[in-house]
Amino acid sequence: MELAAEPVVYQKLLPWEPSLELEEEEEEEETSEMLVPNPWRHQDSSRNKAGGLPGTWARVVAALLLLAVGCSLAVRQLQNQGSSTGSLGSVAPPPGGHSHGPGVYHHGAIISPAATCSHLGRELLVAGGNVVDAGVGAALCLAVVHPHATGLGAMFWGLFHNSSSGNSTALTSGPAQTLAPGLGLPTALPTLHLLHAHFGRLPWPRLLVGPTTLAQEGFLVDTPLARALVARGTEGLCPLLCHADGTPLGAGARATNPQLAAVLRRAALARTSDLAGDALLSLLAGDLGLEVPSAGPRPTLEPAQQLPVPQGILFTTPSPSAGPELLALLQAALHSGVPIPDPCPPFLQTAVSPGSSALAAVDSSGSVLLLTSSLNCSFGSAHLSPSTGVLLSNLVAKSTASAWACPLILRGSLDDTEADVLGLVASGTPDVARAMTHTMLRHLAAGPPTQAQHQHQGQQEPTQHPSTCGQGTLLQVAAHAEHAHVSSVPHDCCPFQGF
Repeated sequence: MELAAEPVVYQKLLPWEPSLELEEEEEEEETSEMLVPNPWRHQDSSRNKAGGLPGTWARVVAALLLLAVGCSLAVRQLQNQGSSTGSLGSVAPPPGGHSHGPGVYHHGAIISPAATCSHLGRELLVAGGNVVDAGVGAALCLAVVHPHATGLGAMFWGLFHNSSSGNSTALTSGPAQTLAPGLGLPTALPTLHLLHAHFGRLPWPRLLVGPTTLAQEGFLVDTPLARALVARGTEGLCPLLCHADGTPLGAGARATNPQLAAVLRRAALARTSDLAGDALLSLLAGDLGLEVPSAGPRPTLEPAQQLPVPQGILFTTPSPSAGPELLALLQAALHSGVPIPDPCPPFLQTAVSPGSSALAAVDSSGSVLLLTSSLNCSFGSAHLSPSTGVLLSNLVAKSTASAWACPLILRGSLDDTEADVLGLVASGTPDVARAMTHTMLRHLAAGPPTQAQHQHQGQQEPTQHPSTCGQGTLLQVAAHAEHAHVSSVPHDCCPFQGF
């Protein structure tokens, strides 16, 4: 499979500017004045003295015509203003006049655990980026604002479906490696750089502008981070996430991480994935009094594992992620013909959930990016590197397989360029594979969308009632009826934005 596929290109959506319409009005008014005939223009001026009928009537006719043109323009502008919307991520209804519910967009959308990062991803889409640009930018943003769940010290897995080539590609960090006793070797920067280098469209430094600014100038602690701080305590996390008296920052407090901002600025200059990783590793080695680690297993891009089903083809990530287990569960369930299993046995609901994070991006043409990452537990090792502002994971060489990682994509048909595409990615549940199996089986049992649903231009979501186990989060994106769809379970857990 050719991994260096052409990037997916989007047309930039131009904002509406009232000043432009005012200029158009002035031009049309000037044109209207020129179109008013004056049959007495070449006659003797002596006949156009004050009070003369021909000149007076000409002025009256011209005034009436200009008044009519002005009224028409005013009505048109009021209609345009009435049709525009102030909600972020929405656009005015197209000439067809149909409207959409929440989470349905004409061009593209992104969903993540943090509103700030979903907004940043949308900005990259509007700037002409594709789903890889939006997803990688949002992942780097989450590395700043959600250090309890992900970060530059985390391990990443990803799944990308390219609608242009029809190929699905798995992103792997490679097996977990040990940096120091109890500390995992960070691979986030080289992994994300590799993905972007092959499939992104915007320049790599452009993706780091937003995250760097947040780290340098500060971000507001949101509810998920505040709750994680209360549950975990602040040992090892000060001064980054603490008040001066050592108490944890609460929701709404401002946090800064200038050391992390400096690392991101160095990474922005990296021309290769290895150099992107070195921007962090050299500083970490100095903190720990170690030599810079020699090159080990590197992140890779490889063909996704797949499973043909009557409804299309399923794609997921290879081992040591939970992708192969997910496909095995799905294959067994489909061949057995038994009812959909209970996705949440009692022992799953009481198990300890791994600390992980997930996001998803989609465009209306069917390109999908799913990213999931983990520090292994909340705040990972809780070892805060003083010179980098990075929390290291405790995912080390003897860690078990990445049971938290099994992003899943269903492509309706490889031969149909307009086939529906569905993407699922979960986090925070102790058995992601079983929860994803349940959700996908429900979707497959529901059958393909009806013609009536297609005629509604995507107002119906492809999967109406996804579910997951315990306190987990499930993100769903889809390309359906030439629209991009995003949703989540719980429905209000993860902000989404699109255009």
